[in-house]
Amino acid sequence: MRSFLIGAVGYPLLELAWRGRTHPSMMLAGGMSAALIHCIGQTNLPPLSKALACGLGITAIEAGCGLVWNRRHQVWDYRHMPLNWRGQVCLPFSLAWCGLSAAYLLAEKAVSQASSPAAEQPAQPAPLHRP
Repeated sequence: MRSFLIGAVGYPLLELAWRGRTHPSMMLAGGMSAALIHCIGQTNLPPLSKALACGLGITAIEAGCGLVWNRRHQVWDYRHMPLNWRGQVCLPFSLAWCGLSAAYLLAEKAVSQASSPAAEQPAQPAPLHRP
C-alpha cells in the first residue's frame, strides 16, 4: 500500500516537472506502477532483469490507461515518437521506465536497509569464549 501511495503522488509530480501538466488518471497509473516495481523488487531476479521487467510492466500499465483515458490523445501523445503503438506507448519512454525503475529499486532498497532494526542497533562484538 505504501508503494502505491508513493507512486500515486510521485508520478503526477514527476509528470508536472517533466511537461508542466498531468491528469488525475496518472495517480492510478503511478500507484499501480510503483506497486509493480515493489513486487518485482522482491523477486530473486538479477538487477538488470528487474529493471527490464519493471519497464515492460509500466509500459503495459501505460498502454492500458491510454486505451481507457487517452483515446483521443488528450492526456499524452506519443504519435510523433519513434516505435510508438497507437500514440499510447513508445520505445524511448519504455527504456526510460527501465532506468527510472532501477533508480526506484535502489532507493527503496536503501530506505529499507536504513530503516531495518539491524541498522538501528550498533553491532555487538562477539563474546570471547574461554574454555
